[in-house]
Amino acid sequence: MDLKSKIRVINDFPKPGISFKDITTLLKDPEGYQEMVNELVEAAKEFEFDLVASPEARGFIVGAPVAYAMKKGIIPVSKPGKLPAPAITQPYGLEYGANEVQVHIDAIKPGQKVLIVDDLLATGGTAMAAAKLTESLGGIVAGFLFVSELSALNGRELLKDYKVSTLINYDDVE
Repeated sequence: MDLKSKIRVINDFPKPGISFKDITTLLKDPEGYQEMVNELVEAAKEFEFDLVASPEARGFIVGAPVAYAMKKGIIPVSKPGKLPAPAITQPYGLEYGANEVQVHIDAIKPGQKVLIVDDLLATGGTAMAAAKLTESLGGIVAGFLFVSELSALNGRELLKDYKVSTLINYDDVE
């Protein structure tokens, strides 16, 4: 199945010049969503990991079924103010702004291997923030797994010290 054909492209969102790859059209397609999860799980088998960490919000949608299928726990990487227990914060840059993410301070035990799963690799800022949070808690980043990648934004370069896998590649941001 061609997963890429099921992803809607919205130009000039969230601001002019951005070509947003909207996976909600893939997610609402039962066969497409199932195929995406199956392909993510198959790709995850190439990593050795104890936990899945997924950034809010679409990362939750793609990371949770991977964790479930692989019989692993999942760590929510959330925006500030969303986690109820003490948390650590990491700022990061986006292709169209800046933000921060957090994890609970007890989310990862030293030495645990964490696979970071998200919907999109763009500039790599969110992914690197999740990696820094993992490592600051003593965890080991097993690698990164994404549904899609905007290769023109060079996010893979930011993650060059880690293993990175994607299902779909967009050669440009158009």
